[in-house]
Amino acid sequence: MALPREHIEEIELLLKFDLSSAQVGLKVHSNANPQMIAAARRLHDKGLIDQEDGGFLTPLGHEAAEHLQFVAQILGTPAAA
Repeated sequence: MALPREHIEEIELLLKFDLSSAQVGLKVHSNANPQMIAAARRLHDKGLIDQEDGGFLTPLGHEAAEHLQFVAQILGTPAAA
């Protein structure tokens, strides 16, 4: 099963969140690359982040990010870029 490019972009954005504190969010600036801006909007539409431009992970988003970081560790990929 191949992942669509849009899902990969969403995964990459979720992996940027710092899960060590619920008080740490992420801001996708208007001058960021268009794919990152679109990924943030999609994650917001899916209920994984609380703002269209990043913000904070929702409980569902936090769970998804935890799972992704776990998979990244298993695969030997750095979780945060």
